[in-house]
Amino acid sequence: MPDWLFTSIVLAGLGLALAWLIWRFLAIPRQRREARLRTVLDHADQLQALLAVASRRMAEWHARVGRLAGDLGSGAQRALDAEPLIQEARRDLLQHRLWLQEKGLNATRRELDDAILALARVRVRLEAELQALDSAGDALTQATDAAQTAARREPPSLRRG
Repeated sequence: MPDWLFTSIVLAGLGLALAWLIWRFLAIPRQRREARLRTVLDHADQLQALLAVASRRMAEWHARVGRLAGDLGSGAQRALDAEPLIQEARRDLLQHRLWLQEKGLNATRRELDDAILALARVRVRLEAELQALDSAGDALTQATDAAQTAARREPPSLRRG
């Protein structure tokens, strides 16, 4: 084999190896960054779905609270009307979606990690509040049903108008 052919093959092999190393070191950070960006988007989608569930549950609670009489009903209604946590979560989600739209493609790894953590914290807090709402709602439903059952047992002359 002539020396020039051997040298050409070795140089071509070294060139391919160098090209592969460059591609690998450039592609892997980009793939990791894209994976983080997808994670931020997934967290935002999960939070949006949880907010939809929270809105549905709040609407159901408005209907249940409407059955309560007097001060208990009006107090429970005021508590539901506030919905501060849900409004805060909606604002956080909107801010993150706007941030992603404006800066997501150029965000640093740390900024993406911070966004992931922030969305996860909001989701965990909202899930805990929904769990507490469900527990309180079950107790309220039992109390309301018991009160209505007792009211049906009252003689007609003693029933409230």
